[in-house]
Amino acid sequence: MPHVPAVSPTRRRILAAGAALGLGALATACGSDDKKDTAGSTGNTGAPEAGSGNGPWSFKDDRGQTVTAKKTPKRIVAFIGSAAVLKDYGLDCVGVFGPTKTADGKADVQAGDVAVDKVTIIGNEYGQFAIEKYAALQPELLITNVYDDDELWYVPADSKDKIVPLAPTAAIRVAKGAKMADILARYTELAASLGADVKAQKTVDAKARFEAAAEKLRQAVKANGGLKVLAASGSADLFYTSNPAQSADLQFFKELGVDFIVPDKLDPQGYFESLSWENAGKYRPDVIILDNRSSALQPKDLAAKPTWNELAAVKAGQVFPWASEPRFSYAGFAPVLEQLADALGKAKKAA
Repeated sequence: MPHVPAVSPTRRRILAAGAALGLGALATACGSDDKKDTAGSTGNTGAPEAGSGNGPWSFKDDRGQTVTAKKTPKRIVAFIGSAAVLKDYGLDCVGVFGPTKTADGKADVQAGDVAVDKVTIIGNEYGQFAIEKYAALQPELLITNVYDDDELWYVPADSKDKIVPLAPTAAIRVAKGAKMADILARYTELAASLGADVKAQKTVDAKARFEAAAEKLRQAVKANGGLKVLAASGSADLFYTSNPAQSADLQFFKELGVDFIVPDKLDPQGYFESLSWENAGKYRPDVIILDNRSSALQPKDLAAKPTWNELAAVKAGQVFPWASEPRFSYAGFAPVLEQLADALGKAKKAA
């Protein structure tokens, strides 16, 4: 999960630092709209409009809240990761919040196939949320994730009382006991409720690819067993090692046979152990999967740190990207499984 910049050390900050261990610097109407929005971009990217039904709409989200509307929402505002999932089901968002563009204007890794130049960006970083721009979109629903509490992910706590009354909110739980299969199913249900054809051939094929990819990873681990894997994220001052039990994706990988190193001195919430760079060699993995988000330091950034270079996995060239905030759709997650299967299939004992 993403790292948050300098904010108060609340539960939300720890969550932001820990769920998928992204550590570095840490908006949206679904459907079509040919008019220019307040950011000067259009929301129409050619996909079907969300919510084709005319009758009352309801959805029970993972906070246990039943969200209702007089008709199926068409103007839906979503966290960028949620918007990317909806895009996989053929639903476009006209506004997003969360890491959408990198500093050079390209699509952030979490944006998936969202057309980032054709969507209103309500906020691109943690703590950013342009309320007036959001209100101008006339939102009918806000969608995001929740972790082990019910705080809406990337909706700033200090302004949520102004944001939440503007539209109903729906959230999918993605950590602290949430299983990958359940998360994928819940997002499918949500997309279907908003008008997506989840029986379309594209979706059927994506699910089949996901299932095949899971089996590919299982077989890769079975054929090349004995590898110790560490899930980690790097920041300027600390090396974060993840507890696989707290992340739905890592737990799923573990169920498929991946042998993770479990840190023995976890933070109070149980997400990770933070190590100073002097102590980065505490664990001896054969393979490191490293948080690939723009908020976290990448291998090229870590090359200047001597202790990083001394890690056996680094010396062996066995550091692979980790989508620590994965796209919770079959289409989005299947490539993650395939890439990990390829990496572990070729890796060797290094430590």
